Amino acid sequence: MLATGIGSLPGEDFAEAVRVVLGELPDLPHLPELAARGAIAGMVGRTLAVLADLDADLQPAGWRLTGSTGSPGVDQRRARSLLGQDLDTLEELADGTGQFRAGGAFKIQVTGPWTLAASVERPRGDRLLADHGARRELAQALAEGVRHHLNDVRRRLPGAARLIVQLDEPALAAVLAGRVPTASGFGRHRSIHPPEASQALEWVLGAIVEEGGEPWVHSCAPGTPLGLLRGAMREAGTGSAAASGARGLAVDLSQLSAGDHDQLAEALEAGETVALGVVPSLDPDAPLSDKQVTERVLRWLDMVGLDPHEVSLAITPTCGLAGAGEAWSRRAMALARTSATSLSD
Repeated sequence: MLATGIGSLPGEDFAEAVRVVLGELPDLPHLPELAARGAIAGMVGRTLAVLADLDADLQPAGWRLTGSTGSPGVDQRRARSLLGQDLDTLEELADGTGQFRAGGAFKIQVTGPWTLAASVERPRGDRLLADHGARRELAQALAEGVRHHLNDVRRRLPGAARLIVQLDEPALAAVLAGRVPTASGFGRHRSIHPPEASQALEWVLGAIVEEGGEPWVHSCAPGTPLGLLRGAMREAGTGSAAASGARGLAVDLSQLSAGDHDQLAEALEAGETVALGVVPSLDPDAPLSDKQVTERVLRWLDMVGLDPHEVSLAITPTCGLAGAGEAWSRRAMALARTSATSLSD
């Protein structure tokens, strides 16, 4: 039983955030995202920093692609520079702990192709979501960029035996249901059909598998199609030497439907990993103990008829911790760790 974080943390001190993650989540630490440092450090900016062959700039309305001219905007260049500095810091601090010298696991996060398409504008306005060709080009550029990013992290953490790449897809349910607003705010983008949604995910997930990484997908939004995600992950691994590696779904337990519980139980029975979000991502009104967290997980496992010692389960906060106070963010990670330890005993 492992404990990990979703990605984002409060504050602006990246080195301190890495120290906290390495200390509180030693079995599965992750690369922190500190959105308080600005758009270049947020979920979308971080991913545009690894995007291959597509340029972007930052406008008052948000990020916009400018094409494939080889001339990224100043903010995209800043995002890439900041990511490089952060990886330098990670490499230095991780080496100092000796945490990966005898194996170990590490997790990085990138925005998935559909949340990215719903968040970034085309060169001539409106979201990429509105353009079939642009959606395809974006997913393929993301797949190629993730390859390079994964190998860069592997080079910096040569002792890490297991590298997980988590695709964050909080907008996927809205994309499929046609609920993403147009730029004017007066309309909604057309819904994306599941086969197209699955194919774009397969390209990115397949790139992760081919580079020896382990793909996870995270969403804490209700209505996320877990069956579609599991199917895309299976297809992404077809024919690959790495196909036998575990795959993962990261969810917020409080947002699940009855069908979601069944999907997660099937995933666990198939040897896949479920990262179960059970620790509040915002400061709770009442004190919370690791015993309460553990009991909640055990109740869920009992409901789906599974033994905690026979499944690949990770305990996490319900979502990112960027909106939490720094004291609670540290406490939330500690609760996940101590609960995971209790469940393993």
